[in-house]
Amino acid sequence: MIEQKTESHIYTMLAAGALATLAFDSYGQAISPLIGGSRLAPVPLATQTIQVLTGFRSPELAYLLHVITGLLFYPLGWYLIARPIQQRVMPDLPWLVTALVYGVVLWIFALYIMAHLIAGNPPFLGFTGITWVALTGHVIFAIIAAWIMETRGAIFGG
Repeated sequence: MIEQKTESHIYTMLAAGALATLAFDSYGQAISPLIGGSRLAPVPLATQTIQVLTGFRSPELAYLLHVITGLLFYPLGWYLIARPIQQRVMPDLPWLVTALVYGVVLWIFALYIMAHLIAGNPPFLGFTGITWVALTGHVIFAIIAAWIMETRGAIFGG
């Protein structure tokens, strides 16, 4: 029974990550530019990060890193870290509020830790238009991924 539940949670997390990544990329690559905003560039940023860390420049590997991060790592962060902490510390807080905060945390991770501390760009990419598109995109990602996992019951310990 536990194996079936775990397997179901894994499939739910992968589906949540896939749909949330699709929404993130759709917003950042198409919707934002269509409404006059900046265009996100997660693959060039990942390419730069990989190059700084390894000396190897590969947009293809960067694209794969972007997809794996959205498909697996960010949903795992919700499932194993964000939601369990919220449930222990503030159990009555709605998951939507936690998802909003998680989206901001993902944005800080992407634009401060990865883009600035690792890749060497200005903090939060200089607070330009891309900064705010990235914030919105990461919050959209977190809400969609969390919503799918919550509605499907993929909650750690649940």
